[in-house]
Amino acid sequence: MKQEGRKRGLSLKTLTKSSVWDISESDVFRLWDSADKDADIRENPHRYLDILRSAFLVEQVEDDLIPVKGKYERMGYRVGQVMVDGQKATWAVKKRPIMRVSDLTYENILHISAAKLVEVLGRNFGGGWDSLPQSTQDIIESGFEISTTTLPTSRLKKKGGMYDKKVADGFEVLEVAKGTWTEAIFVKMKPQVEKLRIQIQNDDDLMDLMGDGEEMERGRRPITQEYSDDEINEENYRTTFDIGEGDDDEEVDEAEGFEDRVD
Repeated sequence: MKQEGRKRGLSLKTLTKSSVWDISESDVFRLWDSADKDADIRENPHRYLDILRSAFLVEQVEDDLIPVKGKYERMGYRVGQVMVDGQKATWAVKKRPIMRVSDLTYENILHISAAKLVEVLGRNFGGGWDSLPQSTQDIIESGFEISTTTLPTSRLKKKGGMYDKKVADGFEVLEVAKGTWTEAIFVKMKPQVEKLRIQIQNDDDLMDLMGDGEEMERGRRPITQEYSDDEINEENYRTTFDIGEGDDDEEVDEAEGFEDRVD
C-alpha cells in the first residue's frame, strides 16, 4: 500500500534515479503521456529519458509492425507509443533485471526484498560474504542488516543457536557450503526512517535553529552549558558509554566453531 501511495504522488518531473525503481513499465507510458503538455519536458526530453533509463531498458522500435512488437513482448517488454520532440515514437520498455551483485546500486538497493537479495547473492556466491568487493558490501549494508557465522554444517542449525534466533527474528538466510563447514549469511531490510526536512527561508530562520549569540557563534558548534552539582537533574544530565555488540549465545557459537576448527 505504501508503494502504491508513493507511485500516485510521482510525476515525470519528480522522478529520481532512486524513486524510478518504484514504477512499472505501464507507469512509464502513463507518466510520459501525462507530461506531454509540459514545456520543460518537451524542450528537455532526454534529461527525463536518462532518469528512466537508469531503471529501464528503453528501445525505440523503428518498424511499427505487429511481428516486431510481438518479438519485444515475448522478451518481456511493454510496447507503446509516446510523443518525443513533437513526433510519435514507439517504445519497448522493460525494467532492468537485478540478476548479479554487479547490478546492485545505492539507487535500487532499497527497492528489492531480502528474499530477492538472497537470490542474487546465491547466484553469484562461491567464497562467501568476504569474497564480495568492499564497494558491493557497502551498497548492500546501506539498505540491509547483514551478519554471518561459519560453523560445522552439523551444528549450524542447533536449537537455540544463532541460526534459530535470526530466522525467528525475520532474517532471510543464504547458506554457503565450505567443505564440512557452512557459512550462513543473514539478511534483513533495515527499517526505513523518515528524514525530517526543515525549510530555511533566511538568515533569521537559520539563527533561530542555531540559537542566539549567547549559545552559539555563527557557523560554530553550540557552546555546552555547564551546570553546578546542585543544578544537575534528569533533564540536563547525559552520559555515553559503549555497549558491546552481539549476544552471548552468538559468541558461544563462534567460540565453539573456532575450537572445532583448530582441532
